[in-house]
Amino acid sequence: MELEKLFAIASTGALAGWVLLVLAPLRRDWAVIGARLVAALLCGFYFALVVTGLASGGGMPEGAGFDTLAGVRLLLSTPQALLAGWVHYLAFDLFVGSWETADAPKSRVPHWLLLPCLGFTFVAGPVGLLLYLVVKAIRKR
Repeated sequence: MELEKLFAIASTGALAGWVLLVLAPLRRDWAVIGARLVAALLCGFYFALVVTGLASGGGMPEGAGFDTLAGVRLLLSTPQALLAGWVHYLAFDLFVGSWETADAPKSRVPHWLLLPCLGFTFVAGPVGLLLYLVVKAIRKR
């Protein structure tokens, strides 16, 4: 299957998981389970992309690695590696959003306050997590 099609499938699947989290007050446990199932599927897809990328014999471009910014840029320089990186973001951000949603009731964070945190987690993962942790700390005081 072409990479653009796989990109669309992964992105649409992740979006479905986020919709579940937004609708969490209706059935929070099911929403969290559903979002985590989507995240797990994305993790499996990521694994498949990494394995097939390594198995294709292309290997890593010369100079690629995690020790410099230029090395990381080279790691993501092929379309398949870039897709794997995108799926990595989708999976982790969705899992973090599911954790926020599961944690909110016991941390006394009402859903209306959780929604901006989820929005930021969706578009800028660490910012959304930081916002949730700040809201959670304020609500616990």
